[in-house]
Amino acid sequence: MELETLRPNPAWDADSYEEAVATFEAVSDDIVVKVWGGDWCVDCRSQLPDFGAAMEAAGVEAVEHHPVEKADDGSKVGPGVGAYDIELIPTVVAEDVTSGAERARFVEDADVPIVVHLAEQLSE
Repeated sequence: MELETLRPNPAWDADSYEEAVATFEAVSDDIVVKVWGGDWCVDCRSQLPDFGAAMEAAGVEAVEHHPVEKADDGSKVGPGVGAYDIELIPTVVAEDVTSGAERARFVEDADVPIVVHLAEQLSE
C-alpha cells in the first residue's frame, strides 16, 4: 500500500535544497529509505509531499512506504512499527542497502525539513 502523502509536491523547489539533494544523489544507490506515516496524520500531510519531491529530485528509487494506523490506545500499528520502535510519525529511516545498518533517522518534526535533517546525518 502506498502513502498518498508521499506523492511528490509539484511546487517543491529543489534549487532551494541543493546541498541536501546532492547528498542524497551521492548515496542514492547505497541506501534504502523507509517511511512510516499515515494519510490521516496532519504532520505527515504537511511534511511528506516535500520529502517525496526531494527523493524524486535526488533520484532515490529505493523508498519503502509503511502505512501506519492509530490503535484505540493511541499507539501506532503497521508493518515494521515494533521492529523500528515507531512511536511518532512521520518517521523516516535511511539504511545501508548492503548491511541494513541505520544511517539516519527523522522522527516527527525538526527545525529543518526532513530532507535537510537526514542529509546532515548522512554527510557526517
